[in-house]
Amino acid sequence: MAVGLPPKTIAVIGLGSMGFGIAASLARAGHAVTGCDIDPALVARFAAEHGSGAATPLEAAKGADIVVAVVVNAAQTRAVLLGNGGALAAAKPGALAIACATMSPDDARTIAAEVARTGHLYLDAPISGGAQRAAEGALTVLASGSDAAFAAGESALAAMAATLHRLGSEPGVGAAFKMVNQLLAGVHIAAACEALTFAQRLGLDLAKVYEVITGSAGNSWMFENRGRHVVEGDYAPRSAVDIFVKDLGIVADMSRATKFPTPMAGAGLQLFLMTAAAGMGRDDDASVARLFARIAGLELPNAPD
Repeated sequence: MAVGLPPKTIAVIGLGSMGFGIAASLARAGHAVTGCDIDPALVARFAAEHGSGAATPLEAAKGADIVVAVVVNAAQTRAVLLGNGGALAAAKPGALAIACATMSPDDARTIAAEVARTGHLYLDAPISGGAQRAAEGALTVLASGSDAAFAAGESALAAMAATLHRLGSEPGVGAAFKMVNQLLAGVHIAAACEALTFAQRLGLDLAKVYEVITGSAGNSWMFENRGRHVVEGDYAPRSAVDIFVKDLGIVADMSRATKFPTPMAGAGLQLFLMTAAAGMGRDDDASVARLFARIAGLELPNAPD
């Protein structure tokens, strides 16, 4: 708990790889947290470990000071906050909605306006850092919103994030920053997968390649993180291929709208689309390496068929 700030009643909607860690971090910080997800097993696990679970957003947010939406996209964010049975109908008057999904700036602005019309506050607060950092309360949050929204969310954000970037008073700015990040992240994942599969074609020891590159100028955070998945043959989804189909698709839409070319992101999008079309959309996004391997007739370590 941030020094001098009282605990809050918080509903976390979405207990996936990021949401569960966020909810757990909030609970450890002393907040009264209720977790909600469409998967009853995740709700039961959170309730067993941290105290309270709910089957619906409306139930989870009863009397909540803050609702944290950690879902996939703008449509899901709108549904869990404002739809039939949405959380804000049960939250306290003037409660804060923290929207963590990656979405276009236009969608963030639209949802913020809809939330404002209900009398609630809104933070456009996409997140970065992965499941492990979420579990450690060490995410990077790229947030924009009013001073009142930041003040209402201060203690929750302190529990969620190691780094909070306050990016302005207007919703949509945080979303725009996140799309720049996602452009780079998607391209870096695709490049890492291409490089490792190329190394396999050259007959190199992939574990040694990983060791050498992570200590060399060609390294990136994504190579270091996703490269380990390829070396270990571990494609359990921390972040699925379909996520980058969505995110780089948003980049492509923004590219057309602004008449700004994004050829590297476009190539990355096609690789993620091909990987999804090959039946790996719900697998870890390092599965782009499996696509390269199939094209080249290679076998990666412990990779599933």
